[in-house]
Amino acid sequence: QLQFVESGGGLVQPGGSLRLSCAASGFTLDYYAIGWFRQAPGKEREGVSCISDSGGNTNYADSVKGRFTISRDNAKNTVYLQMNSLQREDTAVYYCAAHETCWAQGTAVHGTSYYDDLAYWGKGTPVTVST
Repeated sequence: QLQFVESGGGLVQPGGSLRLSCAASGFTLDYYAIGWFRQAPGKEREGVSCISDSGGNTNYADSVKGRFTISRDNAKNTVYLQMNSLQREDTAVYYCAAHETCWAQGTAVHGTSYYDDLAYWGKGTPVTVST
């Protein structure tokens, strides 16, 4: 089955760190931009960060800028999201998906044609930031 497998989530205290992994299963992610998304209970899924196919371009939601870092290792067919200074508001299930390009910085993704074209959604990995 062609999909991403997300891992690395868990329970962490405010101010802590986690590194999420997004491994491609059944396909190579070399030619795709990869985005991380999250969905908190009762909220729409939102774009968190994206990295271009070459890794040369990245974008971040304003709420995570300066705290999260996206990276990719095409040799390992994996994309990562390093999350530092975690806040309670970061609690959500985190997913990754593929597209030809990253969405434009500062724009909403959910409900757009861009969102509809995202592919290879995984089952997500839950992140809980709590004491």
